[in-house]
Amino acid sequence: MGTPADELLQELTRSGVRPGDEVVVPSYGTAEAAEAVLLAGARPVFVDIEANTFCIDPAAVAEALTPQTVAVIAVHTFGHPADMVRLGELGRRHGLAVIEYGARPEPASEILRRQANAAYLDGKLRGVVIPRVAPGAQHTYQQYVVRVPGNGRPDRDAFARTLRSRGVVCHVPVQTPAHRTARFRRDLWLAETERAADECLALPVDATMSRRELQRVVSACNALGGVLQVAA
Repeated sequence: MGTPADELLQELTRSGVRPGDEVVVPSYGTAEAAEAVLLAGARPVFVDIEANTFCIDPAAVAEALTPQTVAVIAVHTFGHPADMVRLGELGRRHGLAVIEYGARPEPASEILRRQANAAYLDGKLRGVVIPRVAPGAQHTYQQYVVRVPGNGRPDRDAFARTLRSRGVVCHVPVQTPAHRTARFRRDLWLAETERAADECLALPVDATMSRRELQRVVSACNALGGVLQVAA
């Protein structure tokens, strides 16, 4: 059985993607989608994300379409599904393949426990912007990603260092958007992508976490909540 990236490449090939074609992908998140497009011989076209879901923005996709565009990769980011209704409408209107990527099969019990843990964090955390869930969407919380208010990356990184010093394992989910890496460098300004890369931090939400461990996360975060203020 191949990796998800291998399966994505196969799906691109089955969808008729050929050398010289363009495929629209988000820059925020894993670079695997863009890598698969290159391996198919096509050109990845990077677009922005929605601020609330961190998923590819259908409006940005519509603006990026050219006569060479043949497909869109809808990446489900951190466990939040992309807007498949709007992307599907775009695909039908313009004759594009809409390929889903990022959802992974998991036991329902694990998803339910993560959702319960996320609900607990949602209700207790202060001083960070908790994950938003689009109406009607089901977030599986593969990662629980918050925004740290303040002055972007310096404050986010300081916040993360302090949490780690207090025993909370956390990480920056996307250090560098794909369009800013050496492999895919493009002269683009994707406002929401840049902001997310500067502000976001993934907190632990594993299905195996105890209530005491969740309380430790809340206590550590809330102790810092009054330190960092939203930048004017």
